[in-house]
Amino acid sequence: MDNNKIKKVNRRDFLNKSLRISAGIAIGGVAAYLIKDSSTEDLVWQLDPSLCIQCGKCVTNCVVTPSAVKCVHVYDMCGYCDLCGGYFRADAKQLTTGAENQLCPTGAIDRQFIEDPFFEYKIIEDLCIGCGKCVAGCGAFGNGSLQLQVRHDLCVNCNQCNIATHCPADAFSRVPRSKNTIFKGFSGSEFLNKT
Repeated sequence: MDNNKIKKVNRRDFLNKSLRISAGIAIGGVAAYLIKDSSTEDLVWQLDPSLCIQCGKCVTNCVVTPSAVKCVHVYDMCGYCDLCGGYFRADAKQLTTGAENQLCPTGAIDRQFIEDPFFEYKIIEDLCIGCGKCVAGCGAFGNGSLQLQVRHDLCVNCNQCNIATHCPADAFSRVPRSKNTIFKGFSGSEFLNKT
């Protein structure tokens, strides 16, 4: 064997090269961790209104009282009807704001006259229990502008949502926080309740 072809590595060169390789690996690992951490987004519970059957389980199974699921009004879909299927009972004797004529058991929908024949309907969230009766009525006799949604400012984001485990329609799922509002016919949160 020819000694000229074998390059001798002294201790200083060996340590210097080893430290460079170790530093490169460490920097690469930290960068990979930061990229992974920045792309991982918090997940929240979401109700898909296109799957919801308004069964009423949101009221009884939510760990928050009253339920973190509330009715929202998608105003861009609303017809502002005089005879609102989400506001009035199907058997209402008169189209007045009397409790006996209202579909909502808690009176959580405020009906305001705009101009003949149009009315605006606003959800009073503090009174809404998320029963879905108004949503079912609006879907049956209207255009579906009343929809149920998880209100993330009220939801405690349980590890296993109790409503989701009891939902017969499998309408609940975990989604990234940035995609936390789904509406039938719309994708953005700009259609939420006006206050």
